[in-house]
Amino acid sequence: MDDWETWEMHDEVRLSPRERIALLQIESSLRQDRRFARRMGDPHREVWLPVAVLLLGIASAFVAVMGVRTSDPALLCCFALLWPLTLFQAFRLLCRAVRHRSRCRAGENVRPWL
Repeated sequence: MDDWETWEMHDEVRLSPRERIALLQIESSLRQDRRFARRMGDPHREVWLPVAVLLLGIASAFVAVMGVRTSDPALLCCFALLWPLTLFQAFRLLCRAVRHRSRCRAGENVRPWL
């Protein structure tokens, strides 16, 4: 389904072709603005942070266990590289949760962080 069909289906107000084109151009330029998408809570971006934290946590735990078990310096170095990255991403996820909670208290209608 393209943008033209969504206009026809969901609008009760009919727009002229010139107005439709202008509105589509504005929307396409807003979709390309990463800062605006981040502020508006782009659903595609919101999914990746919890997934990244989960995968990094699993990888860190696996590398740590295997590194201790085998005493392989390469695995221990991999853990030393993965663990700070995992903590950083977990901290970002925690900040997002706190920000969401403060917005909910303020009465704003926002999507959940997970």
